[in-house]
Amino acid sequence: MELQRRYGAGRLAEIFGSQALATDRQMRVLGLYRAAEAEIATLSPEVRRGLEAYAAGVNAFLATRRGALPIEFLLLGFRPDPWRPADSLVWGKLMDLELAANYRGELQRARLARKISSDDLAVLYPEYPKEAPTTLAELAAIYRRLPLDQLYAALPSVVGPIYASNNWVVDGAHSDSGKPVLANDPHLGFAAPGFWYLARMKTPQGEIAGGTVAGVPLVLVGHNDRIAWGFTTTGGDVEDLFIERLDPADPSRYVTPDGSAAFDSREELIAVHGAASVAMTVRSTRHGPVLSDVLPEGSVESGYVLALQTSFLGTEDRSAEALWGINRARDWDGFRAALADFVGPQQNIVYADIDGTIGFIAPARIPIRKNGNGWLPVPGWTDEYDWTGFIPFAELPQGTNPPTGHFVSANNKIVPDRFPYFLSRDWDLPNRAERIEELLAAESGHSAATSAAMQADTLSIMARRLVPLMTRIEPDDDMAREAVERLRGWDFRMDADKVEPLLFTAWLRAFAQAVLFGQFGDAIADFWDLKPLVMESVLTRYPEWCANAQHPNDSCDARLEAALDVTLARLRETYGPQIAQWQWGRAHIARFPSQVLGRIPVLRDWFQVAVPTSGGYDTLNRGPSTIRDDAHPFEQRFGAALRIVTDLAAPAGARMMMAPGQSGNPLSRHYSDLLLRWRQFDWLVPGRAAAVAMLILEPAHE
Repeated sequence: MELQRRYGAGRLAEIFGSQALATDRQMRVLGLYRAAEAEIATLSPEVRRGLEAYAAGVNAFLATRRGALPIEFLLLGFRPDPWRPADSLVWGKLMDLELAANYRGELQRARLARKISSDDLAVLYPEYPKEAPTTLAELAAIYRRLPLDQLYAALPSVVGPIYASNNWVVDGAHSDSGKPVLANDPHLGFAAPGFWYLARMKTPQGEIAGGTVAGVPLVLVGHNDRIAWGFTTTGGDVEDLFIERLDPADPSRYVTPDGSAAFDSREELIAVHGAASVAMTVRSTRHGPVLSDVLPEGSVESGYVLALQTSFLGTEDRSAEALWGINRARDWDGFRAALADFVGPQQNIVYADIDGTIGFIAPARIPIRKNGNGWLPVPGWTDEYDWTGFIPFAELPQGTNPPTGHFVSANNKIVPDRFPYFLSRDWDLPNRAERIEELLAAESGHSAATSAAMQADTLSIMARRLVPLMTRIEPDDDMAREAVERLRGWDFRMDADKVEPLLFTAWLRAFAQAVLFGQFGDAIADFWDLKPLVMESVLTRYPEWCANAQHPNDSCDARLEAALDVTLARLRETYGPQIAQWQWGRAHIARFPSQVLGRIPVLRDWFQVAVPTSGGYDTLNRGPSTIRDDAHPFEQRFGAALRIVTDLAAPAGARMMMAPGQSGNPLSRHYSDLLLRWRQFDWLVPGRAAAVAMLILEPAHE
């Protein structure tokens, strides 16, 4: 809770010193905490009272606790300030920033566009927009003048992929119980304490249970006594970078369609532990905050600055009101009405109720652009690319009771090409959604048990498509032949006790690295990954990418053989001389780092939370690897730390699991006691569990 609110407010340097200054500068420029404070005035009295009561409870604990503060406060030498309602609301802004990360993609693509042709970008980004080459021709020169590398380096680090989560709902006609079954496993970065906290609240008005977040008095995914719901990230494009031209006659102003205008400015003072405070000026244009102010003043002079326009930094964000409303909704109409207030980040929400209705909706405030699609930074000195409004709520993707009997989402494209509005180009691979559809089609009657088994599924469609292309080679070396034969006989399941997942992932990593760096050099450093669609295109449509300056006549088969030789040498060195020793679980370790204790060498290993896991890049049991980390390329630091399955025949029997544990105290036995149960797909059933202890809350008497 403390780190969350400090991160959102740009106050980490107060406790961590100068190492956190760049992050604080970013947060002060974005103004997330200011937006959270402004949100309070837009909320109903009921929701404001709820936030105030929650804050009062936190502060009562701080005032009346027995014993020492948590160990992190003792190590860092400070005491927490009283909790405020804005401390809860800033969590939503942080989720907007993490899950609506299009502006990071815009920066990356603009950096690539300085050195990579339009034709090559179309291969690197399969959803590459057709009109982008014209845009590049006009703006490439400006991109080269902007401090794109410095700005990208100053961004907060990304824990895992942007794309996260699976959900589905099956109607009663296709379930064993005759009522809908809903499953959800949101994927976020791992940490200890964990992001999620399981809670069950029972009052005279009803019961709400599911996954909540410490510091927030809302259940994000779960059920009440009548309905259930689950989220996945849509990836709706709600962020645009505008290149603002400084007024040549007065660089303290910028150019608009109506002439020169003054920046809106404010002064920020960042306190830094062990050093002098840092003052900074934060500017905004008609589009939004000037990202260039993240960099120290005067560090780059180009005649231009970059401003960020978003939907979630506006003045009327009532997303907390929407979440409060869906927690208490009794039917689809009430649920949908509550979501009219939802600003972001855009979510694919599946719904079910005890009356048998199932639904899908993707609410958010999605901009309508006069021109363009938010794929690259665009000129701000004209109104050519300005936003003209937002997609009407009634016209956002939504529906109920489909003929198929189910809804599915896994960060895949959710609308057909004929959809009248632009939502996004940043869709994830369709693999997980395709696998969910395969498994739903394989069963005539679904249950909580079949959905739980689907969440544990480890089959990789990526491997199913790529392995036949990669194993077409006929190597001369004995070990290479053994590796190829093993992969040819593999069932494409990324199980921890199998050798093939490590062989495949390591080989694909080496091949992608060799091809992409060979083709583009260091320009590709922040882009390269396993990139299955790109590598499939190289092997089937663009074999010329396999040649490079050092090996101009190489074929893709030659590059595959060379990459396999490199892979086998690395795996021998790390895991032993025999292929049979190279089980996936030895390399694929799920790690849950502590944000504080993990920074202290003496304590880092003592409080380490880690476990070998199954799963991979595109499996339903999501287990993406940290491929660009040369020291630990196959570790898992991102995934489904929360899983919920609810049969609406008995909502109180919903199965839930989170990781690593419910306690935030590293000295508690509950700090990581759920880790093995989570890995084994064991379950808790909070609605039917016996109480271990009881805390009675009574109204204060004034």
